[in-house]
Amino acid sequence: MSDDDLKWRLGAHTPQQDYVVFQTAFVEGEHPRTGQKKRFSLIEAADWVNIVAITKDQRVVLIRQFRVGTAEVSEEIPGGIIDPGEEPLAAGVRELREETGYTGGSWRIVGRVHPNPALQGNWLWTCLAEGVERTHEPDPGPGEVVSVHLATVDEIQRKLVAGEITHALVVNAFAQLAFRACPLRLR
Repeated sequence: MSDDDLKWRLGAHTPQQDYVVFQTAFVEGEHPRTGQKKRFSLIEAADWVNIVAITKDQRVVLIRQFRVGTAEVSEEIPGGIIDPGEEPLAAGVRELREETGYTGGSWRIVGRVHPNPALQGNWLWTCLAEGVERTHEPDPGPGEVVSVHLATVDEIQRKLVAGEITHALVVNAFAQLAFRACPLRLR
């Protein structure tokens, strides 16, 4: 069976609500085999960026922040929304400095994924920044309250295995690194 045999025929796209960081919409679809009509819900968001930042002494920069969806503090890597016209690496540099005060180093993209293709069409880009150092005070946005700390690779591995790092997009970033040739090796 080819991919064409699986594709729904999409029709009218109807914007719904604007929630500043994302918009909702409906799109009409037609079943590829039966022709039955269905209305799909969409969340339309800009692309995002996550940064795995490694200091010169091989520690990873992490943040902790409250997440209203779970009503809990979440341990994460820095990240955020890519501004219109901004390249993923430039967004990564900006977000890392804003959230943590870390700058410099050598940067590269190590992967990209669709955060939730059932509802969203945006990309999450993962950047690796090696050799960063703290040069500024963090300057998070007005809606952010973050705590910055460092962890060794062994500490991160233990937290991942123990289920202490639960943000799926952060877990994904470490998985991408684990399967690529880079200095951050998760055993």
